[in-house]
Amino acid sequence: MLRLAVIVLLLANAGYYSWTQGLLKDWGYAPEEQAEPQRLQQQIRPETLQILRVNPGKPASSPAPAETAASTPTPAAEAAECLQAGVFEERQAEALRAAAAGLPQGSWLLEPTPVPGRWMVYMGRFEDLETLDKKRAELRARKVDHDRAGGTLEYGLSLGRFNSKDAAERELASLGSKGVRTARVVQERPEAPGFTLRLPAVTDTLRPQFDALRPAMAGKTLRTCG
Repeated sequence: MLRLAVIVLLLANAGYYSWTQGLLKDWGYAPEEQAEPQRLQQQIRPETLQILRVNPGKPASSPAPAETAASTPTPAAEAAECLQAGVFEERQAEALRAAAAGLPQGSWLLEPTPVPGRWMVYMGRFEDLETLDKKRAELRARKVDHDRAGGTLEYGLSLGRFNSKDAAERELASLGSKGVRTARVVQERPEAPGFTLRLPAVTDTLRPQFDALRPAMAGKTLRTCG
């Protein structure tokens, strides 16, 4: 009996081995195949799988919708330029202040810009135009530059205008070498207060508003700030 049991056990082991190795497949005896191609065929939409890193201790947060992920574009700042005009006398500056009353605060200012005095090397005053013309002929013969003095200094001739008395005195001394003897230095215009109109940040939006200033600008034009 022991020998029979051993033979039956050997036959059972041989049969199990043949079944697991697919040797009995032709007779319809074989285990169900679990090879990788069959598993892949059983997957549903594998392309949608994602691997996410989750911080332990923190709940995983859902990704923000695409609509909220993109920030709203910030409008580009308007280009601005600094413009100025002048110099304006006190009376003209008052007119500008009145014209600029409705403009945005800080969009304009009047900077004090004193108008320097002016000095002239002057010849005259002559009694009449005939005498004036004779003196002009003499100066042309000596090759001395000159022009009409104008204003309250008529009938007279200017041999040069200068921003300081010292400069005018030096020119007068130089003219002495050309035979000029009767000229003298006079103050044509005293120093006076003045103002420069400055528009520090002119944009396309503000530009039409500054048109209100033009009637009060006394013919002066805006230029780039120096």
